Amino acid sequence: MSKKIEVLGTGCAKCQKLEENAKQAVKLSGADATVTKVSDINQITDYGVMITPALVIDGKVKVAGKIPTAEAIAEWLK
Repeated sequence: MSKKIEVLGTGCAKCQKLEENAKQAVKLSGADATVTKVSDINQITDYGVMITPALVIDGKVKVAGKIPTAEAIAEWLK
């Protein structure tokens, strides 16, 4: 089953870096996953996120306000 990874952010440099790390993590882990960018502030707050960037995997917020490494994200995909 494919994992759904969402990068929550309005398009700042940190948000772009998190998106790059998420895509790299998919390659590193070999996981069947899709990475999407969510920039709509209403969708972001629906997750309860008040600080970006944030990373959501399968509907669960994994981190907010930080940029985890691609390796750390890959671990979450296992």
